[in-house]
Amino acid sequence: MWARSFLCSMAAVLAFGALPVWSQELPEGKGKELVAASCNSCHPFYARLGGGYTPEGWRTVMRMMANHGVTLPADQIATITEYLTKNFPEKAKPVGAVIPGAVKVSIKEWPVPTPGSRPHDPLAAADGSLWYTGQMTNVLGRLDPKTGRFKDYPLKTPHSGPHGLDEDKGGNIWYTANAAGLIGKLDPKTGAVTEYKMPDRDVKDPHTLIFDPNGILWFTAQNANRVGRLDPKTGEIKLLTPPTPKSRPYGMAVNSKGIVFYVAFGTNRVGSVDPKTLEIREYPLPDSASRPRRITITRDDIVWYTDFP
Repeated sequence: MWARSFLCSMAAVLAFGALPVWSQELPEGKGKELVAASCNSCHPFYARLGGGYTPEGWRTVMRMMANHGVTLPADQIATITEYLTKNFPEKAKPVGAVIPGAVKVSIKEWPVPTPGSRPHDPLAAADGSLWYTGQMTNVLGRLDPKTGRFKDYPLKTPHSGPHGLDEDKGGNIWYTANAAGLIGKLDPKTGAVTEYKMPDRDVKDPHTLIFDPNGILWFTAQNANRVGRLDPKTGEIKLLTPPTPKSRPYGMAVNSKGIVFYVAFGTNRVGSVDPKTLEIREYPLPDSASRPRRITITRDDIVWYTDFP
């Protein structure tokens, strides 16, 4: 994450007094040195830049860093924000295609309680509530759409980076701790959090999770290149390794027969896991440049996926 990379890079700069080579690509201007020291150790700066941000967007990025535990003098925050806003503004978006015909759309937004919390992976629960992961504030958030009221549930491990969400039949909310190498379970009635740590320390980034019809929880660990199985009754975790190295398992879905499917974001493949044998099968996509990211399965068990450009 940006916040952790900031701390790592700042320490490196203070220790060695030199800016990284990649910083030569940054535009000149006040704040360049601070930005060069702020991110690149965990993720390449330009890879995370995307389409840039509006001024408010960059202020939100800075708040996310603060929420994640980064402490900076106010003048440095202002300098960094001004530099980023000036040099990396939001790029123009493609013009949408107009489709003839009548349409009625209603969109309602609810600002979350903490700015910069980076709400992620929304989940519609059985009771009609909406849940989300507050990645930068280390909480699970619950919204009652009828009243507009929010409630934050703090998690046990600091800066765990909650990511994916799913609900079990008992109403418990399960999440992946993308920065702490664990799966968590929240009891909304009591606020109690139970953590299930990865049996392999190298599996640090549980990502997406989903229950199968038998109540077994499956999850991906993108950078660790693993697919995991967790039995909620025993807490046992089994980790599977896809045949393709660095395939980066990402989104998941389960078909009507209980077969688990996932997309490999690091290559052009869709994978499946037999829940009985734990055998992984890969399906190469026609285009070698495809990078599937999210996946769903329709009622006829046809697998659909999005291709990330």
